[in-house]
Amino acid sequence: MDTIYLNHAGTSWPKPSVVTEAVAAAMQTSPRHWPSLFDRAHHSVCRYFGVSNPGQLLLTPGCTSAISVAISDFNWEPNDRILTSSWEHHALSRPLRKLQGDGIELAVVPPDSASPFDLDFFESSLAEGSVKLVAITAACNVTGQLLPMRRIIELAHNYNAFVLVDAAQVVGWLQLNFSELGADLVAFGGHKGLQSPWGIGGLYIADHVPMKCVTASCGLSSSNEESLLSPRPGYCDVGSVDQFSLAGLEVAIEWLEEEARADRLAIGRGYVQRFRDLLSAFANVTLFGADDLSQQLPTVAFSVAGISSATISDHLKVRGIVVASGFQCAPQAHETLGTAESGVVRLSFGIGQSEKSIAKALEQTSEVIRSLTES
Repeated sequence: MDTIYLNHAGTSWPKPSVVTEAVAAAMQTSPRHWPSLFDRAHHSVCRYFGVSNPGQLLLTPGCTSAISVAISDFNWEPNDRILTSSWEHHALSRPLRKLQGDGIELAVVPPDSASPFDLDFFESSLAEGSVKLVAITAACNVTGQLLPMRRIIELAHNYNAFVLVDAAQVVGWLQLNFSELGADLVAFGGHKGLQSPWGIGGLYIADHVPMKCVTASCGLSSSNEESLLSPRPGYCDVGSVDQFSLAGLEVAIEWLEEEARADRLAIGRGYVQRFRDLLSAFANVTLFGADDLSQQLPTVAFSVAGISSATISDHLKVRGIVVASGFQCAPQAHETLGTAESGVVRLSFGIGQSEKSIAKALEQTSEVIRSLTES
């Protein structure tokens, strides 16, 4: 039985053949060449994200480690305030909540009737003062709905607050130029939309961001006169970067930039529309996310009254369809959705999926819901 994989918001699969070939080749490369290959790949990633100074983009073992470093090494002071959204992945919400024990105040901006992020509430909270950092996801990993990221950044800067963006869900789908985006810190991983293996990500840190890191010295300067210690986190502070996954990311970026994949987001949104049309015909199905597909990644989230998400997922798996069920490592988002009891079924589409696989997934999803409802 062929596998129809619909969990690309979790990780992309299968990886493009050029990626797996690059990883295999890197594993056979002599260690003599590792430093130069690392530098070349690092510069490629910087170019893709519009970062002219490689010192601003720290490669990490993934997005979670990037977020952890960004928050733990930020220059906090007593009574600082943080604003965040109600949609955060645990990788961001966990370190933020831990800061509350250090005298930092954390406040959550709720959604409103028209947006996942109430901008009026947000600006009022900023106006109260002492907001040091706004930490948000660019898109909810459960529903795929985009947050008004650029407006959030603009408003935060109007009140002298720094902005950390968790871009894990959007990189590879949205073209982001970190220098132009305006966010002060951006964390990302490579294994989702960017199509690389697990084990590689990055953290962009603008030059003006106040960091407070006791950075380890990884080597000696050529002159031996200036200290390599810095308040900014560096290579030794994030853990060993997977050089082989980095080789995969380097070629994945080139693959994504080919003309053949220029319309990948539009195609994915087309799949979303087809599944939403199918699911909305069931009276017992609740759909989550944006009706306006311009505000949506290629993700569909739904629940079926009286049937657990795990049950639906198990039935689909028997039919060869892999989806995500439960809480997707984002309990805060499920509290906001009102799905904290049984979670949701999440279908998320990849790049280059065949029409045959999409048609079969539509058919099988419909049959599973109908059979479970009628049994």
